[in-house]
Amino acid sequence: MTPTIAIVILNWNGRSFLEKFLPFVTASVCAGAEVIVADNASTDDSVSFLRERYPQLRVIGMDKNRGFAGGYNEALRHVDSDYYVLLNSDVEVKPGWLEPMIGLMESDLSIGACQPKILMYADKSSFEYAGAAGGWLDYLGYPFAKGRIFDVCEEDLGQYDQAEPIFWASGAALFIRARLYHEMGGLDTYFFAHQEEIDLCWRLQLAGYKIYSCPQSVVYHVGGGTLPKGNERKVFLNFRNNLIMMVKNMPAGEWLWKIPYRFLLDTVSAWKSLLAGEGVYFLAITEAHLAFLKWLVFKRKESIFPKKRGGILLGWYSRSIVWQYFVAGRKTFNEIVKRKP
Repeated sequence: MTPTIAIVILNWNGRSFLEKFLPFVTASVCAGAEVIVADNASTDDSVSFLRERYPQLRVIGMDKNRGFAGGYNEALRHVDSDYYVLLNSDVEVKPGWLEPMIGLMESDLSIGACQPKILMYADKSSFEYAGAAGGWLDYLGYPFAKGRIFDVCEEDLGQYDQAEPIFWASGAALFIRARLYHEMGGLDTYFFAHQEEIDLCWRLQLAGYKIYSCPQSVVYHVGGGTLPKGNERKVFLNFRNNLIMMVKNMPAGEWLWKIPYRFLLDTVSAWKSLLAGEGVYFLAITEAHLAFLKWLVFKRKESIFPKKRGGILLGWYSRSIVWQYFVAGRKTFNEIVKRKP
């Protein structure tokens, strides 16, 4: 039987993105797939635009902006499908982008989620920051990706065109089994936005499922459509959520020593930014540390913790990405993990 697929686009004041990129999505729909827009209480004319231009599409409206995590959790409660595709509104998809991911997931029931190759919309020969060719994680919880280390994005030369296990799949274009999404409890709404997909993929791996990259599927991502790079709120959420994610998913014997180490590294980064005249970055990291401590003492029960801890972690880098990048001077994924391109 043909599996059913729900492509769910979470929108918040993104009428311009919907107008520009929704035609690519609707034109690429394959058998068994439908497109749904979940609106996070937009204050622009997104909903009226959809009703006028796309009356055939299902629109799920929400009473308030629940963020990325809460918005998807609420919307997907009302969507019955075999697979979900969580797709950002600022993504242009290539024709035939769905079929390779369907084929990959159908060929191996142990794969819980996957992502396509994500390239920059503004420079379609380069990998995009949010996921690139598949996410990895180092032993101190720093995320990076095949094709993107910190802020350096590589040119796509076909060096990461193999479908293989990764640690996390990008929320910009996340293909996941619907049953597992709900079994895992969905995205952690405490995160609001940023790194919630890494946390979900970590929980999936601990439950025994694999996460895969599927570079035969290609999309182009604008990036920073809701919160631009360098935004104080974005920096705050990334640093706070990353620390929370470590406590949730690492054994206590690990995070108890790694968190203080991370505090030290984060503080060095914050002071470096302050001395460079980037006071907003300094304040955001300081606020993130305080918010993390508040969560650790008072709010832990509000988060979703792993239901199982028996899986093998793939896409896990057992060394420091900070050391490799800033001290050893290795700037590409293949240099750092010492693989031949």
